[in-house]
Amino acid sequence: MTAEVNSEQAAWWNAAGQGWANVQDIVDLMLRPFQDLLVQAALERPRERVLDVGCGTGGVTRAITEATGAACVGVDISETMLAAAREHGKAEYLLADAQVHTFDESFDLVVSRFGVMFFDDPTAAFRNLLRATAPGGDLCFITWRSADENPFMTTATRAAAPFLPDAPAPDPHAPGPFAFADPGRTRKILEEAGWGEIDIRPVDQLRALPEELLDPYLSNLGPISRALKEAAESERHRIMSELRGAFDGFVHGDEVRVPAAVWQVTASAPL
Repeated sequence: MTAEVNSEQAAWWNAAGQGWANVQDIVDLMLRPFQDLLVQAALERPRERVLDVGCGTGGVTRAITEATGAACVGVDISETMLAAAREHGKAEYLLADAQVHTFDESFDLVVSRFGVMFFDDPTAAFRNLLRATAPGGDLCFITWRSADENPFMTTATRAAAPFLPDAPAPDPHAPGPFAFADPGRTRKILEEAGWGEIDIRPVDQLRALPEELLDPYLSNLGPISRALKEAAESERHRIMSELRGAFDGFVHGDEVRVPAAVWQVTASAPL
């Protein structure tokens, strides 16, 4: 692995990565609309090499490989998530910190599905990604809008809060899911990093999954997963039952409906 500066994020994602690997099929089902947006961007013109930043278990990387025939590389700082990605083959996966890694090749498209919000220094990271992009190459990533616009995520945070009393107060500009919620800040970061033709547009989706998948989804990811890990094993079933009730408003019959508000951000590398 090359040098990395996001040491706290690396430690967190290596610890949490097994949970994501456990429910990777559920995550890919939930996030499929956003994968499709990135595949669509990849198909806009011929691609030879594509880089997927924060690729996790590799769903987007594989989808673009299959759709375009391009040579795709997924990069992530979580060894546990990359191990799950490699089980599927179909692409190259690199354990590295994309903020500082020196890529050996040049890419004509850089994509990310919720993988760029965790950089310690986002301007430096996007400048490094620009160095890895061929002149005239494209950038396209999906990132969350505000917490208020994503009630499913805030419900998980509120529900788990009593069981995580030492959790720090959220910093809207710190690395985390909502770090790019402010489109003006995102635009400034990309401009300072050297990207051009920046476009930031809102996308709203209503995601759905079978109700039977809600418990494994919640218990493996995010603050509820952390709360369960910190609790005594004898208490976990009771805690999960209590936390599960906070999501009743999203359950409609045998389906869970999750509204999602994101930004689709595109930019290009100067010629």
